[in-house]
Amino acid sequence: MNIITHIDERIGYIQINRPERKNALTSAMYQTMAETLKSYDADNSVRVILLHGLIDMFCAGNDLQDFLQNPVTSNDAPVVQFLFALRDLKKPLVIAVNGVAVGVGVTMLLHADLVVVADDSKFQLPFINLALCPEAGSSLLLTQRTGYLRSAEKLMLGEFFNAQEALEMGIASRIMPHVEVLRYAQHQARHLAEKSPQAMRATKTLLKAANADALRDAMDAELLSFGQLLRGADSREAMTAFFEKRQPNFQ
Repeated sequence: MNIITHIDERIGYIQINRPERKNALTSAMYQTMAETLKSYDADNSVRVILLHGLIDMFCAGNDLQDFLQNPVTSNDAPVVQFLFALRDLKKPLVIAVNGVAVGVGVTMLLHADLVVVADDSKFQLPFINLALCPEAGSSLLLTQRTGYLRSAEKLMLGEFFNAQEALEMGIASRIMPHVEVLRYAQHQARHLAEKSPQAMRATKTLLKAANADALRDAMDAELLSFGQLLRGADSREAMTAFFEKRQPNFQ
């Protein structure tokens, strides 16, 4: 199974498990995660959600072959439903990151309440390299956390950055040694699960309230631009160059 889910000690687990493709996400995987997030959010036996990948890989972003076969044409697309489910979660979300996080593997972290990353993990926001724009509200959330210049650097250059930068930018809340990441995330999730669920829900709602409308507007604008760019010639050239392992030529 590419997405493994289970509930234990009032924690709802979601594991990305596709090692042969570096945990690249397909439409079917997005659909499963979106449905699971909504199910956990409505399940009174679940108080905290913990999302993680493998010991050496968190998420390589979209599976581009699957992405081209299942393009985002409306808000009903599984990837959009997944992003909306992240945005609208009422229960605390903990994410543990080992290895590499790319694209949506990074932007999903902006919706978590606690992000634990390995000290050797690497991050990349490569949308510009595919002639695409930011998604998942990252054009708003990243700028709010780290300022315009640092956000522009990461989103306009699309280069890798390390765990310390992720911490400084407000993408990560804690850096841990590689072997301790998941254990520490579970430890913190158990602490969260011991708190009053009503008070936890109210706290998260209040923390996000002031930004809720702006985030919806930003995600709507991103989706519109993303769809337009995805249908454009530059994106087709970038995708072709990626598969042909060459530099794109934007004429």
